[in-house]
Amino acid sequence: MSWVSKLQPDLILGGSILDLTPEILQQYQLSGLVLDVDQTLIPVTKSCVSGEIERWVEQTRAMVSLWLVSNNLSEHRISRIASSLDLPYIYGARKPSRRKLKIAVDAMNLPIDQVAMVGDRLFTDVLAGNRLGMFTILVEPIRDPAMSKSLYPMRDLEVWFSQALGVSLTTMQQNFNKPDKSQ
Repeated sequence: MSWVSKLQPDLILGGSILDLTPEILQQYQLSGLVLDVDQTLIPVTKSCVSGEIERWVEQTRAMVSLWLVSNNLSEHRISRIASSLDLPYIYGARKPSRRKLKIAVDAMNLPIDQVAMVGDRLFTDVLAGNRLGMFTILVEPIRDPAMSKSLYPMRDLEVWFSQALGVSLTTMQQNFNKPDKSQ
């Protein structure tokens, strides 16, 4: 598997996780989602999820299994967020390591190709999901409107570097065929 394919998301929404609709889940035959936490569900500067995210989780859990898998080392923070959403969680995942993602997928008792890794980072979320053979979905970070965009220089660097390697990061929500991860 080349670096480009390891960093290439299967689906790029071009918006936040709130744009991940039931129709998209059905289109890609997804039965489970492993969700990153910081910047995917909640700004790193906030401690409570928004009502919009709570409603999205409720709507989505009716269709698919959900797990939170975060690199954040604060069990207090991640457990509090998971508790507010009534979701199982893993903190300190060390993505792009696959080990903790595999634990979440195994707990869902679903085939790996029916579970998507959803996150805002290429070098952690997408790379880990692709290395495990999961469907990968890149979302735009949920930003704290009170903070400047410059708070996310690492993500911007990842995007620039990935594009320099040849990764295509244009929105691919429409008419995208699920690639064969076995290659």
